[in-house]
Amino acid sequence: MQAEFPILSLILFSPLLGLVLACVFRDANDGVPAKVSALLSCLITFGLSVFLLTQFNLGVPGFQFVEKRPWIEVFGIHYYLGVDGFNLFFILTSALLTPLGLLAAWNMSNKVWQFQAQMMALQVGVFGSFLALDVFLFYAFFEVMLIPLYFLIGIWGGENRIHAAFKYFIYTMAGSLVLLVALVYTGYLYYASTGVWSFSINDWYTMAIPVEAQRWLFIGFALAFAIKTPMFPFHTWMPDVHHETPTIGAVELGGLLLKLGPYGFVRFVIPVFPDASQEFIPYMVGLSLVGILYGGMVAMVQPHMRRLMAYSTVSHLGFVILGLFVFTMNGLAGSVIQMINHAIAAAGLFLCIGMLVERTQSQEIATHGGVIKTMPILASFFLFFTMASIGLPGLNGFIGEILIMLGAAEFNVIYAIIAALGVIIAAIYMLRMYRLVMFGTVTNEKVRNAHDLNLREIVVLVPLAFITLAMGVYPQPFFERVNPTLTAYLEDVKGDEIQAASGFSIAKYLIQPD
Repeated sequence: MQAEFPILSLILFSPLLGLVLACVFRDANDGVPAKVSALLSCLITFGLSVFLLTQFNLGVPGFQFVEKRPWIEVFGIHYYLGVDGFNLFFILTSALLTPLGLLAAWNMSNKVWQFQAQMMALQVGVFGSFLALDVFLFYAFFEVMLIPLYFLIGIWGGENRIHAAFKYFIYTMAGSLVLLVALVYTGYLYYASTGVWSFSINDWYTMAIPVEAQRWLFIGFALAFAIKTPMFPFHTWMPDVHHETPTIGAVELGGLLLKLGPYGFVRFVIPVFPDASQEFIPYMVGLSLVGILYGGMVAMVQPHMRRLMAYSTVSHLGFVILGLFVFTMNGLAGSVIQMINHAIAAAGLFLCIGMLVERTQSQEIATHGGVIKTMPILASFFLFFTMASIGLPGLNGFIGEILIMLGAAEFNVIYAIIAALGVIIAAIYMLRMYRLVMFGTVTNEKVRNAHDLNLREIVVLVPLAFITLAMGVYPQPFFERVNPTLTAYLEDVKGDEIQAASGFSIAKYLIQPD
């Protein structure tokens, strides 16, 4: 559906207003005008994304609000944007998390205007990656994100920030170069079969690629997205990055950027290379199950809160990949909602950890204890997001995990049993961390003298807590918007097999509009 009003372009480029104003104001008045400009720009973006949600048509499986303009015509490359059930809520989540992160980082005093500018550039890259329907355009925005996050880690990170930033750059760039080769060759295959160049994802969906070529191209695309996810064993860059990045960087990375890996599988890999995707099911499912257990078990022995969260993310995103590659409605629905739910819960936890570390100047679990006695409000929010992360019924983490396990059981009940072990392990390491940090005797003077959350910090956490509860209690509005896309997607990928699922399915009751 072609858009008459360029709402997607406005969302995509509205952060540039904050970037430009931050560069204009620079360090005036200790950087306050730059902070205000970036925050107001993000609030405008959030307002536009809410307007997009209200105008989104239910029951339409295809792309809406489409904008398509020629860019590099000789190679069939277009400025091509669109939104459907897969990317709608990623836009909303990004538009929400960035202003909350900026508000949480309001006390930032080091290179203030440069920090705001990098955050605005990062948001443009995130929006562009989720909105692009031209694969080359997607790649351009995919690479744009690399630069601001590199500087966020390298300038505003911890003691080993240069090492972490370099490691992030090397891993991501290696995957991106393989992705570039694979997408250019896929575009060539389209040219060879039709006589014209095109990188439009809709054109690629109709292309019949030989199975042998599909296998190699699947590997090329999958490697880049596996690194970005990060899947086991391509995850080793992430613990260092999470440990060294500033809080807002951890929020953006754990909440949004890592979701581009699973999103890439959904949007660009499985529909374009369906035969290879079916062939690689045992490998993708196997790696996801190993990641679920490995991430959980390594998280259990981590001495630092953010490193624990990093390995927890490996485990949680293993659930997401599992749901995608069992090719069932429950699995796919669970993966999509779990990506959003994890973004919200992980952002809440990273913000709570950041607020705690700001007061104690330590990420080590052992240096804390008795936090609940001096900071009961922080401890309450921390507990709330911890329970969401381990899938407490009534909070948003539960619905995604249960759907993924049901989908996995439809495919192979052993997969569901292994995934369930991951849930148990997650409860162990998350509750252990909470107990050691929040209870016990206060031995750290910084904990003893710390003040509880102020009004600004409470304002940051309340929206995330509300969404966590709302998505857990009543996820129907979410499923009403994604269900048509999910149904059409599985029909395209599996054909009549979508009708073959039998037995009780909770998704029949959760994702069907009234």
